[in-house]
Amino acid sequence: MEQIKQWIQAGKSEEAIHFLNEHLAAHPTDDEAWYLRGKAYYKMGETRLALNDYLEAIALNPESPAQQAYNMAIRILDFYNKDMYNQ
Repeated sequence: MEQIKQWIQAGKSEEAIHFLNEHLAAHPTDDEAWYLRGKAYYKMGETRLALNDYLEAIALNPESPAQQAYNMAIRILDFYNKDMYNQ
């Protein structure tokens, strides 16, 4: 998983996702893998896919860091500036 974290940090999200897809096919209850794949999707701008993976990680482990990532993403999506709508 350390290599995956390095790939995500370096912006190589597609490689990380490819490996994680294979890993999750064999280990579908690995909450860290779900979280990391969500993180990779989020870095790619695939918010919907990221949120789905975060929710899967949370379902497997409520103490997962995916909970914080999910909450952050939802706060960003919920944010709006009422003044921007009046322009």
